Amino acid sequence: MILGLDVGGANTKAASSDGLITIIEYLPIWKEAPLTPLLRRISQEAEPEALAVVMTGELADCFSNKRLGILSIKEAVEESFSCPIKFWGVDGFRWTDVSDLAAANWSASASLISKEIGDCLFADMGSTTTDLIPIKSRPKAGRTDFNRLANGELIYSGLLRTNLAFLLHEVNLAGRRIPLSSELFAISADAHLVLGEIAEAEYAVEPPDGNGKDRISAERRLARTVCADLEEIGPEGVEAIARQAIARQAGLLTAGIRRLAEEHNLDLVVAAGIGEGMIEEAALDLSLECVLLSERYGPRVSDVFPAYAVARLLEMVEEV
Repeated sequence: MILGLDVGGANTKAASSDGLITIIEYLPIWKEAPLTPLLRRISQEAEPEALAVVMTGELADCFSNKRLGILSIKEAVEESFSCPIKFWGVDGFRWTDVSDLAAANWSASASLISKEIGDCLFADMGSTTTDLIPIKSRPKAGRTDFNRLANGELIYSGLLRTNLAFLLHEVNLAGRRIPLSSELFAISADAHLVLGEIAEAEYAVEPPDGNGKDRISAERRLARTVCADLEEIGPEGVEAIARQAIARQAGLLTAGIRRLAEEHNLDLVVAAGIGEGMIEEAALDLSLECVLLSERYGPRVSDVFPAYAVARLLEMVEEV
């Protein structure tokens, strides 16, 4: 059994190459949460015969630079698994410098999509970020997060963890323009929860205030973004903040898809991740065809697609 592992800064994900095993564990590496115990538990429970690994957690600010982050994550993986291990870099399993392993999970996903679907704009919205990867015969994206940000291929907006102060500078409440406080009072998960777009069980990250993941707690956090209590602006005011935040998030996504689809002359969007629904809506608004990986591979695989993809890619190598 081949297992794929995707070690992110907020979530660690795993999937078997047959899609029967899928794992998502919230583990905030930037808070120096211990990675090795989690990896050892995954190893013991899954008992893989081989392991394929991608990572993005090296960017966590507990590491002084990305190279040290890569080496730390690589060491934790190698200490935790006794089976053969292959690390995927931006050019695949053959790499010469560990810096090639930085943030290469998109490369694994796009490589598999290129083989199995073909030319498209691959879009994967997770809890923190959204990858937009043009594929024309092969993936065509910047090799680093820095370059992908510059190219519009990486949007730092995700379904759950995005600070509302990033999405909105001000909101319209009862005809008044109110600036948002530049604090981490609420996140996109609060807005999606209040609007009924995610359930409490899908609020799979830590709330900014460390309190509940219920609607009332989310409403209180949203009210605080305009320096108010819930009683001051009421449920109507809170819902207005949530609607405007999600509209802005959808606008950023739609603009990003439009620009890259036009630039690369693509009319097919392939959507993955927990934000797959937002990607589909954006594609439909742009009159682009959209394939949902949840329908092709199943929703659990779609949510952990880089882990699944790197496992499949190693399986293909092993078959050769």
